[in-house]
Amino acid sequence: LLVLSACQTAEGDNRAALGLAGIAVRAGARSTVATLWQLSDDAAPRLMEQFYQELVTPGVTKAEALRRAQLALLNDPQFERPYFWSPLVLVGNWL
Repeated sequence: LLVLSACQTAEGDNRAALGLAGIAVRAGARSTVATLWQLSDDAAPRLMEQFYQELVTPGVTKAEALRRAQLALLNDPQFERPYFWSPLVLVGNWL
């Protein structure tokens, strides 16, 4: 699992449909978490911390860990707008 928490690492261009995330998967990374747009400096640490906490839970896939982390931010009034919780995507193997 490669995590690219910088801004717009999944934004594609004419070289790669999924940007740096797509290049990483094509180069051999089994899965990559990347961003579609600018990631909030306030939300990013909370989102990533929650993602990793969920990821170490037995039986929780990478996709489910990301979903749970996004829901945790969605349920926080400070971060309920999609701008905060929805820029992350999982590319490649989601298990």
